[in-house]
Amino acid sequence: MMASSTTSTCHCCLLIACLFLLSSTLVYGQLTTSFYATSCPALESIVKSTVAQAVAADQRMGASLIRLFFHDCFVQGCDASILLDDLPGSFVGEKTAFPNVDSVRGYDVINSIKAAVEANCSGVVSCADIVALAARDGTVLLGGPSWAVPLGRRDSTTASLSLANSDLPSPASDLKTLIKAFGNKGLSARDMTALSGAHTVGSAQCKNFRAHIYNDTNVDPAFAAMRQGGCSFTAGSADGSLTPLDERSGLVFDNAYYADLVARRVLLHSDQELFNGGSQDSLVRKYSSNTALFFSDFVDAMIKMGNISPLTGTAGQIRANCGVVNST
Repeated sequence: MMASSTTSTCHCCLLIACLFLLSSTLVYGQLTTSFYATSCPALESIVKSTVAQAVAADQRMGASLIRLFFHDCFVQGCDASILLDDLPGSFVGEKTAFPNVDSVRGYDVINSIKAAVEANCSGVVSCADIVALAARDGTVLLGGPSWAVPLGRRDSTTASLSLANSDLPSPASDLKTLIKAFGNKGLSARDMTALSGAHTVGSAQCKNFRAHIYNDTNVDPAFAAMRQGGCSFTAGSADGSLTPLDERSGLVFDNAYYADLVARRVLLHSDQELFNGGSQDSLVRKYSSNTALFFSDFVDAMIKMGNISPLTGTAGQIRANCGVVNST
């Protein structure tokens, strides 16, 4: 009886220990939320403080860091390939791809985070995980939801200019093309519509929305006329001028973007495709009146996107400098 009681007690203790681990660590495929708990416990506080400084200096940076994560994950998976610099004559990265050049930014913020992390726990944390954490913190600092970020990614030693040009959705895409592009990455149409809500804190260049405000019919005429004033129909005259994607709340992460869709007062053709008599109309209406639902779905979709083809285990490397592959 004594041995049986002792065995039962041990089994009970083991069960409790397992339940504790499950409650404190969330596992997503090969990624876990506590990956650096022992090897770099200060990681999240370092990322948060550096991102906070960057957003305080330039509030647009919060949106830029979210976009950086998206543009990384859609090309080769979430592997920090977007951070690699071109090396004349030997290496071509993704920074000069059409969707990225003169558009994606935040590289300097990631480099600052990496330097601070390396000073605290050298050779441990990947640039890919830093990008994922910075996207979460950028969201939170603009008023959006928070979540436990699954970690454990490693950095690629390659990049693909061709995939960056082909796999990232265009602002001219129709709904069918958008659903296919996200589906190719394992993301559902619902994920796509939730992730598009990040445009509540973004900006667009005139060249990317000129055709919509001049040529499309599914746009509020008064809104189109107002935006035409800062975006001449003459190509090249104001190509790079920026306009907020969400006219209602600027750089606050909320659900106003969806109200803009319903009112047909958005800049991008691809955005209005989400509310244009198609399969996503009902969901857009729900998000426009239910912030909690949008936030919940956005978090789920960000976690799901962050799990696109990560390099784990011994694959890839932990780059010492996010812009350069480690020398062998």
